This record gives sequence, C-alpha cells and structure tokens, in this order.
Amino acid sequence: MKKALITGANKGIGLETARQLAQKGFFVYLGSRNLENGLEAAKILKAEGLGNAEVIQLDISNQESVNHAVSVIVKKTEVLDVLINNAGISGGLKAQNAMEVTIDTFKEVFDTNLYGTIRVTKGFIGLLQKSTEPRIVNVSSGIGSHTLNSDPKFQPMTSQFVAYGTSKSALNMYTINLAYELRDSAFKVNMIDPGYTKTDLNAKQGTGTVEAAAARIIKYALIDKDGPTGKFFSWEFNPETGEIPW
Repeated sequence: MKKALITGANKGIGLETARQLAQKGFFVYLGSRNLENGLEAAKILKAEGLGNAEVIQLDISNQESVNHAVSVIVKKTEVLDVLINNAGISGGLKAQNAMEVTIDTFKEVFDTNLYGTIRVTKGFIGLLQKSTEPRIVNVSSGIGSHTLNSDPKFQPMTSQFVAYGTSKSALNMYTINLAYELRDSAFKVNMIDPGYTKTDLNAKQGTGTVEAAAARIIKYALIDKDGPTGKFFSWEFNPETGEIPW
C-alpha cells in the first residue's frame, strides 16, 4: 500500500484530498496543526469506511513540530510515496495592498506558506527518496504568477493579497529549483492551483468545490514516470491544458 502525507489535512481541500487518496487505496497521514481537529477528521473518514488514515500532529510553522512528525512517521513506515504540501494561510481577508501591508503580515504568511513547506519537504525527503515513484505536490495559486499578475486585467483582484501572492511566488521559485535538482531521479515535483475554492482560507467566498480542487491535486500526485515535473498548473487561468506561466 502506498503512503502519502498531506499537510493541513483536517479540513477543506486537505481533508477532501485525503479522502480521495484513501479511496484510491493509499494509506494517508493527516497532518494537522491541532491534534483534536485531526482526530475528528480521521473519525469522519473512518465513518465513511476509510480506516486507512492516521492523524499526525504537524504545525509546519514550527520546526520542532516538524521534527517530531518526522520521528513519528519514520517509526511507522520506511517509505513515503507522496507529499502534498497543502497547508497555508491567507494573512487575513483585510486588503493586503502593497502600500499598507505590514512586515508582520509578510513574516506570518511566509513562515507558513514558504518556510513551512520547505521545513516539511526537507524533513521528509529521506522517506520520499526510498519510493520508486516519489511525488511532491505544492499547492500554490495563480495569484503567485508574475506573468499573469503583470496583466492589468488581473491586478484589481491580485493586488489585494500582496503578502499571500508574494509567498506563493516565492514558493513557486523554490519548487522550480527543487524539481531541477531532482530532475535525474524518479521524483515528479509540481505546483498546483486548486482554484478559487470555497474554504475557510477565503471565509467560504470561493466558488469552486473541494472535490474538484482535490481531484486537481491528486492528478499530479498520481502521474506516471512520463508525466511533467517542475510545472505550474491552474485550470482557472488555462482551462485547456492547465499549464500557466511563472
């Protein structure tokens, strides 16, 4: 049975991604910052007949928490096949325009969206390297695309989330470099924009469903050896092929 770790898996897109992977026969580790919330998520999956899931307390903004999660999982498995870096924060729904957004907001958002993803990736890379088909999916946003956001027709929306968008742009660059360094291995590393999904991240203002968002993520968690790596996909910005510019 293949094994996957999903960060921020106690609700929203993360929980639905865990559900769909478990339905496909994966054993899923549900990374959850709050253990009680994670246990409740696992209870929901179990009630649906999906007992192949286990909660791991994991606060990606805390190095000690990441280290502890690694120490727990290495005792349970010798290999990890899929890592989905889903956990992220918006920095608040109050407008984050460039002239007014605070340094503290930048620090908070980056500590989760960028540094947190790097902490987790570095922590679990050893287990992933033992898989015959290791996959890393970093959840991003079209708001992190430099090319798209330099287009005036997108700016009224994207300029309101400067800290969030900047963190995703930085995460995109990290992903490009990670994919490049792993180019001669079996790894596939991609960025996925799940779409403007109705979740707590946007106070339920999104229009897409968690089911559709999770399916987009899982598509690249399951790609075969001939699949892409080091790419950025968003079907909201490119409905035909999904691939969008950095």
